[in-house]
Amino acid sequence: MERYADVQSGPAPVAMAIDRVGVKDLEYPIIVRDRARGRQHTVARVELCADLPAAFKGTHMSRFIEALGAWTCELDYQSVKRLLCDVLDRLDARKASVVFNFPYFLERLAPATQIPSLMSYGCTMVGELCAEDRNRPSFLLGVDVPVMTVCPCSKAISDEGAHSQRAVVRIRCRFLSFLWLEDLIAIAELAGSSPVYTLLKREDEKHVTEAGFKNPRFVEDAVRSVAQSLESHPQITWFRVEVESLESIHNHSAFASIELSTPKPAPAK
Repeated sequence: MERYADVQSGPAPVAMAIDRVGVKDLEYPIIVRDRARGRQHTVARVELCADLPAAFKGTHMSRFIEALGAWTCELDYQSVKRLLCDVLDRLDARKASVVFNFPYFLERLAPATQIPSLMSYGCTMVGELCAEDRNRPSFLLGVDVPVMTVCPCSKAISDEGAHSQRAVVRIRCRFLSFLWLEDLIAIAELAGSSPVYTLLKREDEKHVTEAGFKNPRFVEDAVRSVAQSLESHPQITWFRVEVESLESIHNHSAFASIELSTPKPAPAK
């Protein structure tokens, strides 16, 4: 077999360590735990990377793809931990990380007619691992949830109606043990004036509009509601939540955010 020069392992003209080098925007099938059906197959956009010492010119990009190809595609603690350990070994790295961005689908019933349809939620899973402590990976879970908000000020000062719009609740959190995406989605949806739906018939639209106008919320109301639920959650140790209102009568968005550490005792072994 013909041997080729290992250019990447040669000396770097600028001897400076690189924090993160790897591949990104790689589409890959994954399997996510689904509370109703057990497992859900979806497709993620993956970022996989490691650090690079100052002595080396470049990393071996193909080894990231090889590690992903050897992976089980299961998005759970042990499986992602094994993927990160494999990256550390293949790249002889001190740190490795992986990011999965993927749509997660839930069946939703229209509020009046009860007709089912699928809602898609943008989700994120980030895993990080250091070679010095291979038994303690760090994980972050996130979800973006659309809701409807009705402006309390507009409702209070208007003879008829009030301005309403779609808003997005963005949750990112760290945790002690497994978290259901469904629970984070439910927390976010309860914070708005109303959930939003993929399919609505006329009687459903009437229900959503009337329910939303009975429950006006500022972005400040919504972000505090989410933060209160996350702070009291027994598994969550840190979170950042942002609510962005995609304003219907302004040429800008309104937003509010809260970031908080919420240390919890580790579960008994």
